[in-house]
Parts: sequence; C-alpha cells; structure tokens
Amino acid sequence: MNDPQGLGFYLPGAVLLLATLLKLPALRRNPRDELLRSVCALLALGTAVFAFTAIPSLVAVNRITGVPNAAAPLVYSLITAFSGANIVLILHWSRGGADADDADGERTRRRARLCTAVTLAVIVAVNTLFALGEAPVERLRDLDTYYANTPFIRETILLYLTAHTTAAVTMAVLCWRWAREVRGALRAGLALIVVGYVLNFFYDVAKFAAVGARWTGRDWDVLAVEVAPALASVSALLIAAGFVLPLVAEPVASRWRMWRRYRRLRPLHEELRVATERSIDLSAGGAWVPIEIRLTQRESDIHDGILTVNPYLRAELRERALRKELADGRPAEEAAAVADAAALVSAVAHWERARAAASPGGVPHPHPHTADAVLTSPSSSQGLVRMSLALSRSATVRSFRRSALEDSSTAR
Repeated sequence: MNDPQGLGFYLPGAVLLLATLLKLPALRRNPRDELLRSVCALLALGTAVFAFTAIPSLVAVNRITGVPNAAAPLVYSLITAFSGANIVLILHWSRGGADADDADGERTRRRARLCTAVTLAVIVAVNTLFALGEAPVERLRDLDTYYANTPFIRETILLYLTAHTTAAVTMAVLCWRWAREVRGALRAGLALIVVGYVLNFFYDVAKFAAVGARWTGRDWDVLAVEVAPALASVSALLIAAGFVLPLVAEPVASRWRMWRRYRRLRPLHEELRVATERSIDLSAGGAWVPIEIRLTQRESDIHDGILTVNPYLRAELRERALRKELADGRPAEEAAAVADAAALVSAVAHWERARAAASPGGVPHPHPHTADAVLTSPSSSQGLVRMSLALSRSATVRSFRRSALEDSSTAR
C-alpha cells in the first residue's frame, strides 16, 4: 500500500474536484436547493480527503505547521466531515430533495441539522483531544497503533474510529432500507453504497483490532497498516460508483426509452405521413437533433394526422375489429389498439380517396358515415405505441387495410 508520490490519492481527488467545479454553476443558480448543496459539500469534502490523505500531503502539513503529526487531526476531521456529509446527502436524497412536501422536508432538515451539529462536535473534540496529547514522533502510516497507549491521542483515535463506525452503520442501514423501496439503477447504486459501507465497517474493525492488540502487548499492526487501507480503497470505489451510477444511468435510461418509443412509433407515423402537411423538417440537423425534439415532433405529427383523418373514422368498423380481437382471446388493451389501428388505416384510405376527388387545392369533404368516432389509444401514454405495433404486426389490420384499398379502387 506504499504510495510515496500519492498518485493513488491525487488522481481520484482530481476527478472529484472536477465534478465539484462542474456542479458549482448549478449551485449558484439554485443556492437554496438542499440536495444540490449536499452533493457539492460531499464532492468538496471527498476532494479534500483524497488530497490530504496522500503521504506527500501529510509530510507537507507537518512541515508547514512545524508540528509532528499535525496532519493526523486534519485527516480525522475531514473523514468525519465526509462521513457526516454522506448521511446528510442520503437524508435529502431519499426524501426527494426539493420535491419533498413541507412536513417531510422540515423533518429532513431537522435531521440534517442534527447530523451536522454532531459531526462538528466530534471534529472539535478530536482536535481538542489531540492538542492535549503528545505525539512528538512523526508517524505517516501507523499513527493509530504507534500512539494507541498515549493519553489523549488514544482517545482521539477511539473517538474518530467510533464516529466513523457509527456513520458506516447508519449509512448502510439507511441505504438498505431505501433500496428495498426502489428499483432500477437507483437500487443498484444503493446496493453498491451498502457494500461500500459494510467494507468501511470492517475497516474500522481492523483498526480497532490493531489498536486493541497494542493495549494487550500484541502486534497486529498489519491490520491497520495493510488490511484497513485496502478495505478503505475498495470501499471508496464502491461508494463513489454507488452515488454516480443513478446519476449517470437514469439520463441514459431515459434517453434509451425515448429512442425506443421513437422507433416503435415509426409505423404509425408513416401511416399518417400523407395526412400531415405541416411537419417540421428535422433532417437539416442530422444526427445532432436531440431525441427529445425528434420524439416530440413525431408525436405531434401523429396527433395532427389523426386529427386530419378523424372525420373519416367509422365507429362501426372499429367495433367490428374490436369484437373480432376479443373473440380471438386478445387482451383488452391490445384488442383496443388493433381496433383503433384498423379504423385508422380505413380512415386514411378514405381520406386519400376524398383528397384525390377534390379539386386541386381543395379540401376533402367529411365522409358521410362519420359518427364523431374517437380512438381510445391516443389517450394513454402507451396507447400510441400499441397502435403503432398493431399497424406493423396485426393480421386484422392488414385485412382491414386491404378492404379499405379495395373500396377506394371500386369507388374510383
């Protein structure tokens, strides 16, 4: 675990610093957002922990202050503050941040203030106890065990480890409870955080065991010098991944769902293209047009097309298709989508026939059999998709399309 250059600490610290700087503009725009403040505080403290835990930083702090081991209470304080910031973030995050109702939000704020107050009290106590003790020999890697029997320094170490253990257990319990209530990337992220804090707990166990061994005259320093840092490294990686995963995965999953919906709406969009005259041409933007704009335009085109052919929708035709699908054992929602699609292809065919029969530049007249029919599928979020899939897959829809085309040919 020797890292004389501190790269194993400075590199992740630099990543956290970059993340902090990227979040600052959002914090300036929303300074009262408790969740955003908690995220920025966590990132900043994480940056400081990595920056000051590296061996070159420990040496520099000790040299600058002229006090052997002055870096120890600084590192203990930063780790304690980071642990408290984790709990505050989870409290705000699990309650929805700015989306929480007033009662829930006030309860969360009280708990966050209590956690912050306890964290500050522990930091003050750690520094006070260390100032009262004597640690004249600089120890960069084994201070915990080297001064395990030194008055006040011993209490400093025990207090820091107790606070760290309490935070680890609290975080593991809070995240585990929350993980049982959610799904997807958030649940996976919380599971990683739980595992990370379980490893943090074992880090504290290893430290306590090494310190306790010194009290009984044994030498278990390997637990504090080798095992505990290894556990802390893996723990930090898992916890960081747990916080980042939902933040990265949710936007990716959201865009994937939009692309999937966009593709699945293509048959319906193609069916109604002839009836959509004012569609905005997005081809100029090429691949750079955001999926949000593409999907919104496609759905807008579909609704415009349905509105255009609406006078040619025949309620009796839709009912006939619906009865056939239900008789074939189709689930109600799928049957309704097939019936809507069957009515729609017939309406499009009759609209095209009426347009062809109209004078140049004229407007097709409503079909004489129009009964102000209303499709049920466009009223639900998934209804359009089901109707689009029916257009491309249903034998019933193909049959009704053929009949409509034959009717149009006969009429001509």
